[in-house]
Amino acid sequence: MRAGKIFVQDLVEHEVLTKVASIKVDLYGSLALTGIGHGTPNATLMGLEGELPETVPTETIITRVQAMHDTNTISLNGVHRVRFNPDKDMTLHYYESLPQHPNGMRFTVFDSNGDMLATNEYFSIGGGFVVNEKTQLAHGENVFYRDNKRVADSPAAGSDAESARMAERTQQDLVTAALPFRTGKDLVDLCQREGLSIAEVVFLNELQWRSREEVIDSAFRIWGVMDDSIRRGCLSTERKLPGRLNVHRRAPNLYQNLMRGIYGSSEKGSLSSPQAPALSDGPSSAENTLSTAATAASEQESVFSASSLLKTSLTSAQRSELSGVFKHRQRARRPVLPQLDYLSVYAIAVNEENAAGGRVVTAPTNGAAGVIPAVLKYHLEFLSEDPSRDILEFLFTSAAIGMLYKRGASISAAEMGCQGEVGVACSMSAAAFAAVMGGTPAQVENAAEIGMEHNLGLTCDPVDGLVQIPCIERNALGAVKAVTAAQLALQGDGSHRVSLDQVIETMRQTGQDMMSKYKETSQGGLAVNVPVC
Repeated sequence: MRAGKIFVQDLVEHEVLTKVASIKVDLYGSLALTGIGHGTPNATLMGLEGELPETVPTETIITRVQAMHDTNTISLNGVHRVRFNPDKDMTLHYYESLPQHPNGMRFTVFDSNGDMLATNEYFSIGGGFVVNEKTQLAHGENVFYRDNKRVADSPAAGSDAESARMAERTQQDLVTAALPFRTGKDLVDLCQREGLSIAEVVFLNELQWRSREEVIDSAFRIWGVMDDSIRRGCLSTERKLPGRLNVHRRAPNLYQNLMRGIYGSSEKGSLSSPQAPALSDGPSSAENTLSTAATAASEQESVFSASSLLKTSLTSAQRSELSGVFKHRQRARRPVLPQLDYLSVYAIAVNEENAAGGRVVTAPTNGAAGVIPAVLKYHLEFLSEDPSRDILEFLFTSAAIGMLYKRGASISAAEMGCQGEVGVACSMSAAAFAAVMGGTPAQVENAAEIGMEHNLGLTCDPVDGLVQIPCIERNALGAVKAVTAAQLALQGDGSHRVSLDQVIETMRQTGQDMMSKYKETSQGGLAVNVPVC
């Protein structure tokens, strides 16, 4: 979406938008192979119509794209309608990639005579970042990427004026940090030298190009979108997710089960009260659950024994050997672990919203968007004594860890597999959770390392190209693993044998060695072993 928006803004700046009569869109590599399942074509078209991810009315996307099919037109930047047949003018190059990056796209516009007016290529490098040939050189440096803003005054004529305008845009997009760090070791050393937390380092860096109030307000807006995606996912009335897999939404039922009183809460369907998940009521519910299960087991034991003996081939001697060794068959018991259940349902809710085309925060990617919100929501609901400050601490700490991965490896599944998405999200969340629990910078770095070390080699093999199987459940497991990683790190003093920098480099090498069929192409793994229909 951002790429399309940038392209049409460039057309406006170069004063060629009104001359455009038609447009062609080419999607390459992973954007083609899993693009339909990821919603890439629709998002791209919305960007060409001038929309941004933060503000696009998500409920209108499907109908607007259908209108393009019906009329064979598109409204560039929302103001200039041109010829565009989505079935013919948008090409998915399944077996071809642009050399710069697996997630590449090209836009080309033509005048009424069919002559090309302008063209450009863009690359989605993960985390919502889009670069082209000029800005790609900056990718990987320890810099802060400014929102894509344009010069307000009208463009002046002449190549010198145009060069100056482009230089100003580049300067806007690239702001050097006040407290730069390139590695995890740099970051920890910086914190210890200056007596700062990791979150404070990130906050001071952000102040290089935004005011204190803007930085804080932006962070709370980000959390607001995260929290809203949890709420919408938990309270959705839709039964199935889009696509041929006919995957049922699970978050609404899971959440209703939690809120029905199973774990001590009497409020059904409420997401407004942090006190709803009452941990203190867990043991009594556990006793009731176990008692019910035991009663049911004793009632069914005679039935089971009678029916099974009719078909058994076991001898009396074999049955005698089994006596007293194992428990009698009984119904599966429901484990009373409300913390894990809430972590899971929050993560699942976000990723079901993503799979359904709802608005989520790219944290660090859309496919891994459920981990960070789930862990933060869990902390706020169960543990936090100062929610406002904890939100800032959590988000800024996780952002610092994300920067290290983006600089040292990649957060794109097309380059790294799912270790670059859910693995990075788990690492970011583990670090942030350790931070809000009072961990030192060394313990936070340790938590981040543990979170990634046990996600190394994770493949990205979505079935039918949809961000559903295994993506949704994988986010739930990533959230649980993040909390466990933080707990392990907090039990130590921050010293550990394997450093975060070593794990990031290992992830980079693993991603390079990983076969392309396991990197967001749906050409291997579960994608070829699970029947679509």
